[in-house]
Amino acid sequence: MMARLKKQVCRVVLDYFDKTYTNELGDQWQTVKEVLTTPGLWQYAVLLNNFQCSLETKKQLLLHGYQQLTHHTFPESLNCYINRNPGKFPSQRHQTGRIKGYYILNASSLLPVLALDVKHGESVLDMCAAPGGKSVTLLQCASPGHLHCNEPDIHRSRWLKETLESFVPASHMNAISTSELDGRLIGKAHANLYDKVLVDVPCSNDRSWLFSSDAEQAARRISERKILPAIQTGLLRSAIHALRPGGSVVYSTCTLSKAENSSVVSDVLNSCRDVLPVDLSDMANTLSHEFTFATHIPHGLLVLPHKGKAWGPMFVSKLIKL
Repeated sequence: MMARLKKQVCRVVLDYFDKTYTNELGDQWQTVKEVLTTPGLWQYAVLLNNFQCSLETKKQLLLHGYQQLTHHTFPESLNCYINRNPGKFPSQRHQTGRIKGYYILNASSLLPVLALDVKHGESVLDMCAAPGGKSVTLLQCASPGHLHCNEPDIHRSRWLKETLESFVPASHMNAISTSELDGRLIGKAHANLYDKVLVDVPCSNDRSWLFSSDAEQAARRISERKILPAIQTGLLRSAIHALRPGGSVVYSTCTLSKAENSSVVSDVLNSCRDVLPVDLSDMANTLSHEFTFATHIPHGLLVLPHKGKAWGPMFVSKLIKL
């Protein structure tokens, strides 16, 4: 955690965010900004790995002030612990042939998987799967008949495979496949194949971008932000093609950007007549005690980081194919 505290906020990115998010979020931006620019306020959740569950780990979590995040809508097999206080539970190092007991994550990362609502035996595609946290979460919720984890970037693909090796026993790997395809091409190559598709798209990650290492990197990232919606739209359309009729897709990002969130979903809904949006307001209502949700967000939910609920940003939208 100390390494994070030494990072400096990039003024170029902060100025850009001030202008953009004041316009999009109004007064809410100042509260969100305080959390995003102060790593000392950040919280981390601990997802237990059911394949290697340790009673000692549970005892340590409770001893350090963690409590289980529960709700009647959660799968009973989902064991995630959160702490009201900032800080990070010690991570476990990757060791070949050894299964880790838990995964450290931002609790808002659970929401896309919960929205996808995978059932046992279903065929599932995680289109942009690295580093693998949502794939691991999915496997804690259900046992899919086939889980296809795709990641086109070669370096991130290695990270994904290492994550799967760290959390999934060899005896369960026969139900999982990995690939390094351009997600925008999967829809045509695997049309009408999957029951569920998760599209956690590459996005302008607000947390990491605020700590860009230099002004040149920051300017390049801001420039790249203009082309991201077109890539994201292509990925979501491809996901819809890959779905069987009656199947559902969840689209998610870790940015506050309207252009990358509701605008992408609106564009797809306006151009694809075989999908309908799913109302996620019940999820927001039932989880409002742990997450702060923005109001009046079209076609989805947007988690806003707040003190004591420093989860997010996370945008989640769900569509069903007719």
